[in-house]
Amino acid sequence: VQLVESGGELVQPGGSLRLSCAVSGLSSLDYDIAWFRQAPGKEREAASCIGTNSGITYYGNFVQGRFTISRDNVENTIDLQMNSLKPEDSATYYCAAAEMCGRGGPYGLDYWGKGTLVTVSS
Repeated sequence: VQLVESGGELVQPGGSLRLSCAVSGLSSLDYDIAWFRQAPGKEREAASCIGTNSGITYYGNFVQGRFTISRDNVENTIDLQMNSLKPEDSATYYCAAAEMCGRGGPYGLDYWGKGTLVTVSS
């Protein structure tokens, strides 16, 4: 099982980034997928998750309508579109395979990617 994140880079405040998580070794129908982030010195927090058929989505409170998660079950990729980025969004972003994406967030995190770094700075 492998999850590989991409798309992280340096962006100015107010800018946008699209992160992508490529999943292999898992059927897209077997797992929900979550995006987490962790900034230096801070706890890891869930940014978003999405159910297998995209019927369920969850966003962390800090997202405030700025991020959109989507998945392509044919390509087995899960994207996180991030708009109106703020310096406090700077973190390493990880995708993870979750047993469930619920109203309260993702649960049962079984597999993780190595992360992609997002830096929001002028």
